[in-house]
Amino acid sequence: QVHLAESGGGSVQAGGSLRLSCLISGESFDSLSMGWFRQAPGKEREGLATIDKDGTTIYAESIAADSVKGRFVISQDNAKNTLYLQINSLKPEDTAMYFCASSYSRRPRLVVGLYTYWGQGTQVTVSS
Repeated sequence: QVHLAESGGGSVQAGGSLRLSCLISGESFDSLSMGWFRQAPGKEREGLATIDKDGTTIYAESIAADSVKGRFVISQDNAKNTLYLQINSLKPEDTAMYFCASSYSRRPRLVVGLYTYWGQGTQVTVSS
């Protein structure tokens, strides 16, 4: 069984940066597509970014422009079995619980239902 454990969240001031980590156990990256999602209080879970099995990265349209500017960057370290999400220039609206998830689909994109395993989440709180 795949186990995912997020870390790296915290309380930061607007303009700061965080690097979220997701340690994967029970399966290798070669078999998985991975994604980052977030959920703010009272809102639906929102897909942010994914890396599929062949390494292709996709960002949600809602953050695509920010990703081009380097505000959101998804990456993985296969040797450490760890997925990362770097978030720069944090804004109060980034406040949410952030989750990583894994999928056996080749191209799950950001479809929540195609992700099988989820971590418990790491809280990010951004103050103005």
